[in-house]
Amino acid sequence: MDMASKNSSKIKQIGVVGIGSFGATIANMLAEKNQVIVYARKSEVVDEINSQHQAQGRTLNPLIKATDDPEEICEACEVLFFMVPSSGFQEVARKFAPFLHPYHLIIHGTKGLCINLPFGQTLDTMKRLRRGQLLTMSEVIQQETVAVRVGCLAGPNLSLELSQGQPAATVIASKFNEVILEGQRLLRSDRFQVYGNSDIIGVELSGVLKNIIAIAAGALAGLGLGENAKGLLISRGMVEMVHLSNALGGSVKSVIGLAGIGDLVATCNSENSRNFTVGYRLAKGETLEQIQADMEEVAEGINTVKIIKAFLETADLRAPITENLYRVLFEDLEIEEALQFLMKYPFNVDVNFV
Repeated sequence: MDMASKNSSKIKQIGVVGIGSFGATIANMLAEKNQVIVYARKSEVVDEINSQHQAQGRTLNPLIKATDDPEEICEACEVLFFMVPSSGFQEVARKFAPFLHPYHLIIHGTKGLCINLPFGQTLDTMKRLRRGQLLTMSEVIQQETVAVRVGCLAGPNLSLELSQGQPAATVIASKFNEVILEGQRLLRSDRFQVYGNSDIIGVELSGVLKNIIAIAAGALAGLGLGENAKGLLISRGMVEMVHLSNALGGSVKSVIGLAGIGDLVATCNSENSRNFTVGYRLAKGETLEQIQADMEEVAEGINTVKIIKAFLETADLRAPITENLYRVLFEDLEIEEALQFLMKYPFNVDVNFV
């Protein structure tokens, strides 16, 4: 009897891999109408979930079970939601790979990039990256595992608001319509709308690239600048996102949808956004090291700026917001100087991609 038919005789459970703030929120949303099992790396977190129904202070639905065994969750679940930071995503994919089969359906919610470098090389030693050396998370899953049906979850989904049951929407993107339909079936509710999109790379890139602009928006807020400046940044940021997404293989359509402009507007206005907070604290005079030292969870935009700057070294493309933010984060350029540079940058045309 093969695994697929063995599983079909039991009640299907839904798996969530990673139990940070977004993972915990998605697990709770899924648990409203499904049996959910979550994977956590640390056995003490698993014990906390199973005995106290919470994970690092976040309350979980009491019906959610936890395990630290990848084989157990892969056997119990055909549908898995990967909610792991990009810095650990490759490692988790490799750990799960021996237990994943082509019948598994994987949807990830990670707004970051991985890099694929020769052994012994790091981003700091390379400085220049071609498109083939950048991986979105769906590309990581397909490179490291035999999973075929892969999707991503992206949109204006700030965990705090979702956990309070506030109205929101998301995009499930996949080349496979069944992945979109399954994501909609599992997550859609009267408080949460789920749209579909077949351009998975474009949707992934939208979520990744808007984090750069969110750091810049936080910096503007930290400098005490007003709504006009924010409107300027968001509109110019969207143009930059479109050009970068195009160069990396995504479509304009995805950037101007919910996963791009929708997420951009939410993140650029929210103190609940980690990326916004990084920019805000930088503008208030803290160093990047100080900020990262006491952040509970990673702000994906910091690594994204570094990766996109290395990609720009090989691409025939200018991305002035990203380039200047890189200099602020890693080369001691003052935020005020970066802002002055951007105000004088010769943007002659308002919109040049439609």
